[in-house]
Amino acid sequence: MRRSVPHHGRWFEELRVGDVIPHALTRTVTETDNVLMTTLTLNPARLHLDHEYAEATEFGRPLVNSMFTLALLVGMSVLESTHGTTIANLGFEEVTFPAPVFCGDTLFAESEVVAARPSSSRPDAGIVTFEHRAFNQHDTLVCRARRNALMQRRPAEP
Repeated sequence: MRRSVPHHGRWFEELRVGDVIPHALTRTVTETDNVLMTTLTLNPARLHLDHEYAEATEFGRPLVNSMFTLALLVGMSVLESTHGTTIANLGFEEVTFPAPVFCGDTLFAESEVVAARPSSSRPDAGIVTFEHRAFNQHDTLVCRARRNALMQRRPAEP
């Protein structure tokens, strides 16, 4: 017997172009987050790891690794958009980081549906383009990412 798997995400049919989905999860970025991501990905950039070096830059302190910011943004978006209803992440069209993120910043996110179409190869699915946006505690946009996801259609009622 197959158990029903809970989901919080939306089915393809529930995602309409122009919908803006606010995300409930927020996250304060820690130095551990930054050091772990930077070292796990073998990134040797001193701007993320070396406080003395970073103090001499225009930022005056270490920057959070932008790949952590992107991963966090996508992760924060899952619960209300694609949790349990996505089949695959098809890729990113564009990612920008208009402002830096520093340890201690608290990020929140929203997602906008910018495109949606039925899949041409899978009748049980559709492709949705999300624009995910992360803001810091000052409402400054710190990351914008357009992501294409292969989404399940609502299952037929038994």
